[in-house]
Amino acid sequence: MISPWNSADLTFLKPELWLLCSACVILLLDLVSKDQRKAVTHWLSLLSLGIAAILVLAGGVKSPQIVFSGMYVVDQLSGLLKFGSACLVGLVLIYGRQYFIDRSMLTGEVYVLSLFGLLGMFVMTSAFSFLTLYMGLELLSLSLYAMVALRKDDSLAIEASMKYFILGALASGMLLYGMSMLYGATGSLHLSEVSARIAQGQTSRDFLVLGLIFIVAGIAFKLGTVPFHMWVPDVYQGAPTPITMLIGSAPKLAAVAFVIRLLVQGLPAAFVDWQSMLIVLSVASIVVGNVAAIAQQNIKRMLAYSTISHMGFMLLGLIAGDAGGVAASIFYALVYSFTTISGFGILLSLTRTGFESDNLANFKGLVKRSPWLALMMLMVMFSMAGIPAFVGFFAKLSVISAIVSHGFVWLAVLAVAFSLIGAFYYLRVVKVMFFDDSDLDVVDSPFSLKCFVSVNALLLLVAGLIPQPFLSICADAVNLSLLG
Repeated sequence: MISPWNSADLTFLKPELWLLCSACVILLLDLVSKDQRKAVTHWLSLLSLGIAAILVLAGGVKSPQIVFSGMYVVDQLSGLLKFGSACLVGLVLIYGRQYFIDRSMLTGEVYVLSLFGLLGMFVMTSAFSFLTLYMGLELLSLSLYAMVALRKDDSLAIEASMKYFILGALASGMLLYGMSMLYGATGSLHLSEVSARIAQGQTSRDFLVLGLIFIVAGIAFKLGTVPFHMWVPDVYQGAPTPITMLIGSAPKLAAVAFVIRLLVQGLPAAFVDWQSMLIVLSVASIVVGNVAAIAQQNIKRMLAYSTISHMGFMLLGLIAGDAGGVAASIFYALVYSFTTISGFGILLSLTRTGFESDNLANFKGLVKRSPWLALMMLMVMFSMAGIPAFVGFFAKLSVISAIVSHGFVWLAVLAVAFSLIGAFYYLRVVKVMFFDDSDLDVVDSPFSLKCFVSVNALLLLVAGLIPQPFLSICADAVNLSLLG
């Protein structure tokens, strides 16, 4: 029996309440601000993100705390992913500021929507009910739809936003329909009760599997996995680069939390059914993503197909279904998100007013125009390709080890084979930077931006040299949350 909520439960929502109040205050202050560069709004937003991250760390619990009548859970897993999400959104605002200024796009909406989007991620990460899961997902999605269309005079951005909105609405409908079927079958919206009633055999298997199909299809849309990936390349290419950076980083952490809450914690009794579905999605995404990326000349589209393949790899750990596999997927999502944001940060370092550095040709001869940025981009590409000594290698190794330990040797062989194929288009970027000639101007990036990009990229090497502490953090979070 789930106990009713009381006012003491609010103490577990300090980060979420802080973000909500901060976003509202910043929105009101921005209305009266005359500063075209939005300096006050910018620093207040970063301060809000910093305090939210501190509140997440300060509110850490040793054992899971289920509050608000079973609708919300605060545990080590949610704390880890919330902290990572807050850091990623902060980096997006730092990296993207000059880009928005150069294109007269820096408005208060950028900051307010970022904060509301992060609030949606926080809710998704801690949701323990169909209702709160869906609320968090829609808050995040609606914020991203609007941000993609920020460049109102760009037909490509408007087209990308419409595609994202229409396909996202379709995915949300499928997800909601699947949740409603499970609610009809179990009579509860709470994941703990749904799990218990399915385990006790109180539901029709046919009805359960049908609802599960709709739920997995909705999840696949949100993750951008094959065959529900058609929106990813267009949105990545059409959106302003900082918004593409945002879409490709922090929401992925919320997405992996969404899958864990809904499938691993909510539907463990249907493990065999959703495991087989995830295998199909994973294999298709790894194959299509890596093959399609080879043909791309636009860096943002290449990274879009790269994202599709990486989401396939991330699902490998969840296919294992145990704590080790889940920890591997979380580690992979964290590594991928910070690697992606580093790569897009370098893209932003190469852009200037009236010039978008989003084609492969723009990287020709980069080693002569900016040797340091070329070295940083090399580290990012090597990490994404999974080359040893970089953290991306250990991320792939962890998910592959998880599935091999459960007898999926064929799946591991396929993943390794297509990882080698995928290395081609990453190394092609390195080849263009170091061995091709170019008549482009010398890169003159802001020093502060170079510093952030450098620290971000160098961490990929440091984490690759000493990966065990980071793996242990993910493993401890999963053990204390799923088994606590």
